[in-house]
Amino acid sequence: MKKIYILSLLFSFVSVLAQTNLKKADALFKNYSYVDAAKAYDECLQNIKNPSVQTLKNAADSYYFISDNRNALKWYQKLYEIQGDNMADIYYLRYIQSMKGVMDYQSADKVTKEYLNKKGDQKEINRYVYQKKLLDSLAKVKSLYTIKNLDINTDKSDFGATFYGDKIVFASARDTANFDKKLYNWTKQPFLNLYVAERSAIDGNLFNETIFIPNVMSKYHEATATFSPDWKTMYYTTNILKKKKLVIDESKVNNFQIIKGTIDGGKLIKTEKVFFDSDKYSVGHPFLSDDGKMLFFASDMPGGYGETDLYLVRIAADGTMSSPQNLGPTINTIGNDVFPFYRNGTLYFSSDGHYGLGDLDVYESKLTGELNFSVPRNLGAPINSNKDDFAYIVDSKDSYGYFSSNRAQGKGDDDIYYFTKAKPICNQIVSGKAINTKTKKGIDDAFIIAYDVYDAVINETRTDIDGNYTLEVPCSKRIKVTASKPNFSGDEKYIETTKDNNGEIKDVNFYLSNYDDLVVKKDGVEKVDINPIFFDYDKYNINPQAATELDKVVFVLQKFPKIRIKIESHTDSRGSDSYNLKLSDERAKSTERYILSKGIEPSRIASAIGYGARRLVNRCKKGVKCTEAEHLANRRSDFIIIEK
Repeated sequence: MKKIYILSLLFSFVSVLAQTNLKKADALFKNYSYVDAAKAYDECLQNIKNPSVQTLKNAADSYYFISDNRNALKWYQKLYEIQGDNMADIYYLRYIQSMKGVMDYQSADKVTKEYLNKKGDQKEINRYVYQKKLLDSLAKVKSLYTIKNLDINTDKSDFGATFYGDKIVFASARDTANFDKKLYNWTKQPFLNLYVAERSAIDGNLFNETIFIPNVMSKYHEATATFSPDWKTMYYTTNILKKKKLVIDESKVNNFQIIKGTIDGGKLIKTEKVFFDSDKYSVGHPFLSDDGKMLFFASDMPGGYGETDLYLVRIAADGTMSSPQNLGPTINTIGNDVFPFYRNGTLYFSSDGHYGLGDLDVYESKLTGELNFSVPRNLGAPINSNKDDFAYIVDSKDSYGYFSSNRAQGKGDDDIYYFTKAKPICNQIVSGKAINTKTKKGIDDAFIIAYDVYDAVINETRTDIDGNYTLEVPCSKRIKVTASKPNFSGDEKYIETTKDNNGEIKDVNFYLSNYDDLVVKKDGVEKVDINPIFFDYDKYNINPQAATELDKVVFVLQKFPKIRIKIESHTDSRGSDSYNLKLSDERAKSTERYILSKGIEPSRIASAIGYGARRLVNRCKKGVKCTEAEHLANRRSDFIIIEK
């Protein structure tokens, strides 16, 4: 399916020169004839020692756009060798996706980390870590999904199943309309049409397919339909036409539009464009919520986050539509975010910009409030693969559905797959709050994750603005629930769920400390924030007062596992230099032993050194008359953070 039906369908008709040369390859690429362009670039690049950056981009993209990841990777790799960190974001993404397409996940993760470090966006890094952790955990447990390829698939592209009562409507490039003499340049396949098929309630098979609403059919593309709750109103994606001819913009692109119409007597009547259609950009992949009040769609309209973003318009009772709302950076990425489907409070969509198995993967995200989405969660295998996986739909009981994929061992380009989804026998609700240890107030947007005894993720959510959360977990299990948020300490609790289906375990609260509340920063140095530690005169053993303060250091080390410190102990200037040096060093070592006795790994303490009176913080050198308070300021121990 590679990028062809993602959103913009590109059209141009060009005569092909007889000879193979770079000029011909560029012309084919410019006119979106990627099958021929890929071959032409491959031939001419054999005779070019130092190809230009643009030629490498075109060669790689030509293969990428026809799902040939192996050959795309060859040219993206050469581009990367030339450009390195200067490679544009979108080419980083395609390079990484090409590596995943050939299942070189180790290299893909390495380059992903390099890219994220270059960007320096901590939110993106956090999302990568979180999504990778969730996806890795799915590989450790048996999937709830069972899938099968359907007999209705052809050797052409078949995709985009949607429910239509007890039937299924889908898009296909099978040539049943005698348009086979006009092929789509990009794929060398017939143009898409909408078909309707009977659906077996027993095994999900589709059969007896026919053209769906013949008067909708044109010589170009019709795809991705959605219907109102009464099945009388239809929205679908098609090319922008005027007097049955393609409308081409300045870039020779024919954009998508969404058409709305009324189904009456086997025909679509009262057809009209939605108000946000435009000749200058594409809108497509409409999906209407079950109550008919929300229309989701994909678009590359200006102002988005990536190549293609997801949007929402709300529909009033009289049919009035709100202005399109971008679903925001939690959902949308620098890549393609497409094929929305919404049911029971969950948005399903496909993306090549979130962390996944390769190319488009299917994700789910909970919608709470106006436009507050949870971090998208990859559905994992077998729904997702190293190829394009998209157009996921599921029934209202979350038990069966369909999706599309161009994975290996399919029947054609894109195939429609049927799936069944098992459910846990019993579920319970865990609820509680994430609380700031210092302020005692709720912490919003904290991650709450439940794990089984094998440390695999069971479920996850985020706290609301007041720090509250609810989480569904299986019955009769020992479960670890963790709470975390960037720049905060983590917390975890173990709970035992009962056999009571739909039971609830309340007040499972978590206490998180803000890193900034536990350290002091001065002159670029961070230290654990504690009160001065007083030792008995001429002693270095840990007394109760010192233990109380050192326990604060232990707390920081326990709650922030990546922190490493060094211990520095100091004295005032009174006494001999040798005496002060020895005493301060013994106190530093005694302090270290106390911290280690609390179970802290020795590697967490880089050093414990006494400096005597060498590093006074004030004027009180030997011979200078100072108050006791001034001398006290020099008798200190510092716990300096060197890694975090």
